[in-house]
Amino acid sequence: MGNKPVKDIADSEKYIEDCLTKYISHGVCRLAVIEKKSEAFIGWSGLRFIDDYTFNGKTNFYDVGYRLMPKYWGKGYATEAGKASVDFGFNTLNLKNIYGITELGNIASHKALLNIGLSYVEDFKYKNEEILRWYSIKNPRL
Repeated sequence: MGNKPVKDIADSEKYIEDCLTKYISHGVCRLAVIEKKSEAFIGWSGLRFIDDYTFNGKTNFYDVGYRLMPKYWGKGYATEAGKASVDFGFNTLNLKNIYGITELGNIASHKALLNIGLSYVEDFKYKNEEILRWYSIKNPRL
């Protein structure tokens, strides 16, 4: 999940095209995260509709996620952006549920998802290789 960076411009173009398609079809995709103080690009965050992969036996769901450059880790940016994403998903899109996924050993991401308001559900095998963690949150207004 987290340690598979794009390798060339073609990979980046494919990812951007996928985001544009998701944004048109579902109204959301990952967005750039800009640090207010420095105006620096520090990574991305947001909701993404997952319909092209199966995680924990599920597809066709909204996932909250984030990827930040390491020098911005531990400053609360993932939590801040994640809370804004969940709020948007529930209050603007009227989603019933939002899910999250982390790698088993990623304690910082585990804590961020809990701080965003998601609950840990269970661990699961992804593609019979790595162990991932599954989280969820239900819209309290529905």
